[in-house]
Amino acid sequence: MVRPVRSICIVGGGTAGWLTAGIIAARHRAESGRGLRITLVESETIGIIGVGEGTWPTMRSTLKKMGIAETDFFRECNASFKQGAKFARWVTGQQDDFYYHPLMLPEGFPSLDLAPFWTKYSDEHASAPSFSDAVCFQEAVCERGLAPKLITSPEYAGVANYAYHLDAGRFAAFIRDHCVKNLGIRHIVDEVTGVVKSDTGDIDSVETGKSGRLEADLFIDASGFRSLLLGQALEVPFVECGDVLFIDRALALQVPYDDPQDDIVPHTVATAQKHGWIWDIGLQSRRGVGYVFSSRHTTADDALTELHSYVGDRHRDLQPREIKIVSGHRQTFWKRNCVAVGLAGGFLEPLEASALVLIELSADMISGMMPATRETMDIVARRFNETTQYRWRRVIDFLKLHYCLSQRNDSKFWIDNRDPDSIPDSLKEQLELWRYRAPGDQDFTSNCEMFPAASYQYVLFGMGFRMDVGHLPLDRGLGSAQRAFNQNEALKVKWSKALPKNRDLINRIKEHGLQKI
Repeated sequence: MVRPVRSICIVGGGTAGWLTAGIIAARHRAESGRGLRITLVESETIGIIGVGEGTWPTMRSTLKKMGIAETDFFRECNASFKQGAKFARWVTGQQDDFYYHPLMLPEGFPSLDLAPFWTKYSDEHASAPSFSDAVCFQEAVCERGLAPKLITSPEYAGVANYAYHLDAGRFAAFIRDHCVKNLGIRHIVDEVTGVVKSDTGDIDSVETGKSGRLEADLFIDASGFRSLLLGQALEVPFVECGDVLFIDRALALQVPYDDPQDDIVPHTVATAQKHGWIWDIGLQSRRGVGYVFSSRHTTADDALTELHSYVGDRHRDLQPREIKIVSGHRQTFWKRNCVAVGLAGGFLEPLEASALVLIELSADMISGMMPATRETMDIVARRFNETTQYRWRRVIDFLKLHYCLSQRNDSKFWIDNRDPDSIPDSLKEQLELWRYRAPGDQDFTSNCEMFPAASYQYVLFGMGFRMDVGHLPLDRGLGSAQRAFNQNEALKVKWSKALPKNRDLINRIKEHGLQKI
């Protein structure tokens, strides 16, 4: 007997639940009454984590597919533009130590790889520009506090590639309202009190305090760290990776601007500390600032002292919210008729804003591979698990790359991060290859890569990694490389003059709106 998949129950709201609901509903015409029936049940008493404020450029296409106007998003979510990340004091710990991971590819990449040409030039010239500044105009734009687009740019289009910073609480509410009003999602505010399984081991229904049993063909666990369905009911083990990534605590603050019209920094600032690092994210009305650290290497009191030193005496009375992080993920993400997204599936640390994009990618894959029947669901689940496990391994490698190349010796935290036993074998293997050539597409053969080869180049060379290029025939492509470097310099001059300040553009968007596509 064929059992069609016609209904979905999502347990948990927040960004994970509502983004997943919206992505699936928009594709499967939940609002028409003829598509999938989607119910989302969320607790009235359990709050959301609410500090994941950095996104990837994928969020632009996600919002567009859900039918959301970018103007409305800026007006309702306290949002600002993000053009990458600035990593300060990660290499030597000195005040002038920084590098960028911009959101744009290097000039000419991937058909032209400028990394070996830049390496040769910087080996010969002590005054050579940083890698990102030499190959991408976005660092210059960020350093000047400029926006990635003009007021005449259409919604979701830009001069430079961009993502967003957003207020996680306001964003979840904004997405919720859109899903309920425009995408036909049934919203239930109730407490899940139990999980009922069928004789086959599938989840048959969830029990709620006021709404009775909620049945569905597919259940999505967006219940956060509790992982009510996948972790508790289906007993899928959690795989920790604290032996690789040491961060396990966060102290988060909401810091007001000294003046409401202060500049909004158009990138995430990640400033390394003795036992971790501080994120600094500029929104319209405030900054989100937090210190993520290793409790094995310091205490919360000492971390708070470092955090207060960073934000300054004016904000010393702000009381942080402490968040415990168990770094890792579920052994499998889709079991029987239940799939986890967001924190229910796992969490690593806020570096490189991987949390929200993993939600987007998971939801998009669930939506795109939505099984038509229960009989085909196990095939979809196996493919989903293979892809998702691969993605998590790559994220772990990429995050570790930021730590293991540091030259800092001022604390055991940084020294321990260079311990070969803490570096995954897959990353060690890549680093050995990259001693003689730059990261390229040939190193990443899956079409499910989280980070392009260019991202590895930005971090690798930003962290001071040196590559031996003596064996490469660079004279053959020197002309093309020089033209690309010159083109980048011309673009820096052009857009440094033409682009508005970040806050100025956001103010104009809120007042006048952007052109509809």
